[in-house]
Amino acid sequence: MSPYGGFWWRVLAAAVDGLVLLALGTVLRLALGDGYPPLWTRVGGSVVHLAALLKRTGLLLLLHWLYYALTESSSWQATLGKLAVGLVVTDEAGRRISFARGTGRYFAKVLSGLALCVGYLMVAFTQRKRGLHDILAGTLVFRTRDPHLLGLNGCSFRVKGER
Repeated sequence: MSPYGGFWWRVLAAAVDGLVLLALGTVLRLALGDGYPPLWTRVGGSVVHLAALLKRTGLLLLLHWLYYALTESSSWQATLGKLAVGLVVTDEAGRRISFARGTGRYFAKVLSGLALCVGYLMVAFTQRKRGLHDILAGTLVFRTRDPHLLGLNGCSFRVKGER
């Protein structure tokens, strides 16, 4: 059994994260008084509606970026979806990633999504279950609740609390 988080586990985690982000986005937009007006009405050339659309898009991008970068670089080492299915994100040495690496991983997902999502499909076919965004960011996704209990390339990681 592979210690890495495979394709279907990641799909399940992404579905949970999608629901979490939908809820967070709805709360944020309602709190700001933006609501959910249909995007297809009255956008036709109106600067006011274009500005509202750009604001909405910018807020959602900011929310998604901070959600992924902050949670994956936190002591949880995972988003809520990854936590739910027992996945954690580490650097290539099995350590917690930095916020900067989490940010790079998030924006590298744009490249994974290009060309029919081949960068995501790579997870199913690579030895260490890495997508293009994982390779670019130098990250691994493990199927465990505690990456410190795993060995990588024959090396054991220290257990939490050990010096």
